[in-house]
Amino acid sequence: MSEVVRVLFDGKVLLPEKPLKLIPHQTYTIIIESDKTISDDEQGWDCIEKLIGTVEAPQDWALEHDHYLYRLPK
Repeated sequence: MSEVVRVLFDGKVLLPEKPLKLIPHQTYTIIIESDKTISDDEQGWDCIEKLIGTVEAPQDWALEHDHYLYRLPK
């Protein structure tokens, strides 16, 4: 049996968000992954800035995006 459970670490123990159906005095193996969150100093604009220049497109892409996306005349 495997189950994904979110927990909070209070500095000493892991506190599950919901009750667990576990057998007392049974040994279990857990895998710990931290939640991926955006840090306070990383804003949405910072993420977008990292993407600048990663897409190859024609020089007039911004000006003529309707032409390239919807095949409208230039």
